[in-house]
Amino acid sequence: MKRIAQFLKVSEDVFASAMEEGFQEYSPGEIQEMYQGIRLPQRATRGSAGYDFYAPFSFRLLPGETIKIPTGVRVKMEEGWVLQIYPRSGLGFKYRLQMDNTVGVIDSDYFYSDNQGHIFIKMTNCTNQEKILEVARGTGFAQGIFLEYGVTVDDEAEGLRNGGFGSTGM
Repeated sequence: MKRIAQFLKVSEDVFASAMEEGFQEYSPGEIQEMYQGIRLPQRATRGSAGYDFYAPFSFRLLPGETIKIPTGVRVKMEEGWVLQIYPRSGLGFKYRLQMDNTVGVIDSDYFYSDNQGHIFIKMTNCTNQEKILEVARGTGFAQGIFLEYGVTVDDEAEGLRNGGFGSTGM
């Protein structure tokens, strides 16, 4: 297997800013504690393709509810690779937990963005059985898989990225 990437934490300031923007119910002390407890993504077994992303805080999603989770994680990877993000298989199967953009795509140049390449995961509980999803802090809720990709022989892309969702070409 090729070793092409490394997960790192974003700075505490970047994580705190994201949490304060989306989750005002947490105090600065609670956010600092969450930051200290962030687990970098890991594979569960030697044969696992996916790196589990762990919830930095507990959350509950009623049917139809959406959440945008600041993971506190960034990834540095070689050019020519992409990290794709999916719900953990069991949560997708049991709750129809779905990514709001179907598949999260983390490009190699996202690492250099102003937000330090902070990975956010936006998901919706799409259950049609009225199931409430509860995820405890520190529990795996999403998984990332690294994939190599190619480009066309006449590709001339020279643009620079600065940001996440929908930032390419801006």
